[in-house]
Amino acid sequence: MFKGFREFILRGNVIDLAVAVVIGTAFTAVVTAIVGGIFNPLIAAVFQSGQLDDALDFTINGSTLKFGLVIGAIIQFLIIALVVYFVFVLPINHLKKVAFFKGQQSPPTEEAAATPPTEAELLAEIRDLLAAQRSVGATTASQTPAGPPFPNE
Repeated sequence: MFKGFREFILRGNVIDLAVAVVIGTAFTAVVTAIVGGIFNPLIAAVFQSGQLDDALDFTINGSTLKFGLVIGAIIQFLIIALVVYFVFVLPINHLKKVAFFKGQQSPPTEEAAATPPTEAELLAEIRDLLAAQRSVGATTASQTPAGPPFPNE
């Protein structure tokens, strides 16, 4: 039981995920401090309020709508999204392009990825898969159901 748990924990994906959670938590604390210490006071000054959380408050029938709080959360989300994009997504996309060019392959274009295969290509692929299945199943005939022969065999 402990051996299986040890193998699970030592897998690369679990360790990478744990590191990502720790870094994400630390990064969230930094962004929260930046938004709370810099952006919120600036926006609150524009709206002549002490804090952004108290800016743009509307009371309707005793219930308070806090639009300033929502604006602060949106600012925090946008900062995190921008940093993730510029620190992770752009470099990874660049590395993928470099890897394609080193392998003498051109990166797949959107047109090539968006073009679905023709009906003839799909049928040929299905035929090939069934033929491969049949050849593997010939050694273990009791495990696969018998069917009609393929017309192109």
